[in-house]
Amino acid sequence: MPELPEVETLCRQLHARVAGEKILATVVYDDKLAGLGSVRDCMIKAVRRSGKTIALMLNDGRSITIHLRMTGRLLWQQDRKREAHTRWRMTLADGNVDLVDPRRFATVKVETTGQEKDFKDLMTGFNEKTFLEKQSARKVSVKILLMDPKAIAGIGNIYACEILHRAGISPFRQAATLGEREWRTVFRQARCILKKGIEKRGTSISDWRDLYGCQGENQNELKAYRQEGKTCCVCGGVIARVKQGGRSTFYCPQCQK
Repeated sequence: MPELPEVETLCRQLHARVAGEKILATVVYDDKLAGLGSVRDCMIKAVRRSGKTIALMLNDGRSITIHLRMTGRLLWQQDRKREAHTRWRMTLADGNVDLVDPRRFATVKVETTGQEKDFKDLMTGFNEKTFLEKQSARKVSVKILLMDPKAIAGIGNIYACEILHRAGISPFRQAATLGEREWRTVFRQARCILKKGIEKRGTSISDWRDLYGCQGENQNELKAYRQEGKTCCVCGGVIARVKQGGRSTFYCPQCQK
């Protein structure tokens, strides 16, 4: 599933490609996306991200909001060719933006949206004080909390593992056991990890490709995720893999406490 760095990569590429352009047409190829409002002849003013959601801001006050879910991706096409599993197409003067989604979980909506900041998004105005007041006493594991979109937007399994490894925090610790200083460390390291992921255009482990069909490069930077059996770069221990909440958790038992 694309996480914050992958979605931010798409938003930046989309903004450079489509901002200021008029939408000539949209076509729905999947009945699950039927019923979208007409956006023909609307101008795209900007492309913004909130957590894992992409918003194409239109000149009439509405937006096209896209959530890629598990296997969705956006692909720029300059001819009429369509990839297999294309569910939706937006046509501009010099090409098309296609939603390709084999598992059909991605959503596209046309809606009126506000301009409020997302205070759950670590890269766009995250409110640490509010988080600590509302979330830090919860009796769930810190990793599960990091992946809860109601608490923090945009973090999934890959980056949660990387953040906690870099912060030296065990993914199994109950969130309520972390002190404020430890939470500040988690926030600081999370921003560093997410920023690096954006700079590397995301992590291509399986399905992820950018707007132009290219892999990201952040998979070459991973220190914990899918590194089981390898030497920990921090302490020289061995990275382990265990199941947690139905997902694989990768961590160093020696230095993550």
